[in-house]
Amino acid sequence: MQKVLIDTDVILDFFFDRKPFSDHAANVLSLCESREIRGFITSVIISNVYYLLRQTSTHEKVIEKLTQLITITEVLKTDKDIILKALNSNFRDFEDALQNYSAEFNGQVDLIVTRNVKDFKHSSLGVMTPGNYLKTIIASRQ
Repeated sequence: MQKVLIDTDVILDFFFDRKPFSDHAANVLSLCESREIRGFITSVIISNVYYLLRQTSTHEKVIEKLTQLITITEVLKTDKDIILKALNSNFRDFEDALQNYSAEFNGQVDLIVTRNVKDFKHSSLGVMTPGNYLKTIIASRQ
């Protein structure tokens, strides 16, 4: 079973139904729900998504959505070592560095699914857009 970190932008595409990206995001999350892949997120993703969803919805509705999300994904740990690695990395975006090193240090994640592939150019993991990732899933079934 493939193990993927699902980046913040993909989660937000799903929750905000951002076209044309939301269909791919929904399909990736559906693979997590059906246990065809093992999806991972970080506490940073939860925090950022909460903040952004809360701008347009009630606390209760946001908590309900996030609870559903964490029932189909696993949350990676982010500790002091990961933060120090991110602070001293070549990543231009600190949040992306935190996501990346949380995934790398976990030792189980195979790849990062994000629309911002270029932001992860310093990652030792594979990085794919949701659309390209779904194409590989379809190809592997044939």
